[in-house]
Amino acid sequence: MSDEITEDIVLEDDQLETAETSDIDFPDKLIKVRFIHSNETEMCVYPDDFDLKDKDYAVVDGKYGRDLAQVKGGAYLVSEKGKPKHVKELAKVIRKATDADLEKYRNNIEREKEAFRICAQKIADHGLDMKLVSAHYLLDEPKVMFFFTADNRIDFRALVKDLVVVFRVRIELRQIGVRDEAMVIGGLGMCGRDYCCHGITDKLRTVSIKMAKDQNLSLNSMKISGACGRLLCCLAYEYDYYAEERKKYPNEGSRVMFEDKVYRVAEINVLKGTVKITSADGAGFVMPVSGFVFDSDKKMWQVTEEPK
Repeated sequence: MSDEITEDIVLEDDQLETAETSDIDFPDKLIKVRFIHSNETEMCVYPDDFDLKDKDYAVVDGKYGRDLAQVKGGAYLVSEKGKPKHVKELAKVIRKATDADLEKYRNNIEREKEAFRICAQKIADHGLDMKLVSAHYLLDEPKVMFFFTADNRIDFRALVKDLVVVFRVRIELRQIGVRDEAMVIGGLGMCGRDYCCHGITDKLRTVSIKMAKDQNLSLNSMKISGACGRLLCCLAYEYDYYAEERKKYPNEGSRVMFEDKVYRVAEINVLKGTVKITSADGAGFVMPVSGFVFDSDKKMWQVTEEPK
């Protein structure tokens, strides 16, 4: 993970997912922030007594406690853009970050290196089967957080007692998954850019092999898996477009009628807007998708245009 305070890609406000209904009684004015250490984002009530703009730093009371966060975009008006989706609770902006806050955060980065070393040694001393991912001092609370991964649940009560003796502050150990680890640590993907989960979004959408199939991508796991070992997050980016477009196409393997002869759909290409059909005797054509019409009576696709 890069511990430097840096600027990153900002999603436009209209890219936030919205829903018509929510259990939360939202105020009209919200603001979205990204916590610097964990890279998680939260929606906050827009403060009444000071203004915030894109890329400002603020101290925010989030789910882990009071910590440094960066504003993502401008004010979000519920009356204009609808209620944000997947928001279970709103965080609170305590204050705009001061120079002293930023200096303290930088100093904490150095303290975190030592805290990581000590915790890793304690884990080894206790013989716990867990991988320490990061250590983090909250900016505005006397608490140290340790993120780790493990294949199974870990009884770390004895470890926590040892850490409390060393650090003399509140200790929180949080088990995360391998995708969360990539989100926290960051790195460069095969595309040469920062991991999507770290540099663009923290919404870890479910990704399936069907998404790769529907986009005619290679099913070689080495080519479609990220550093975390899971399927690439970017497989989900264009999937909705492909899923909608494929409704206009016959399914691969289905039968179509052309000149009173039955053909099979061998391949579709959504980007080119074409469909390749082949017959049992080996004849084949590449047809524009506009030339296919579904016959509801025969329950088959019909070709209405000559091949080009």
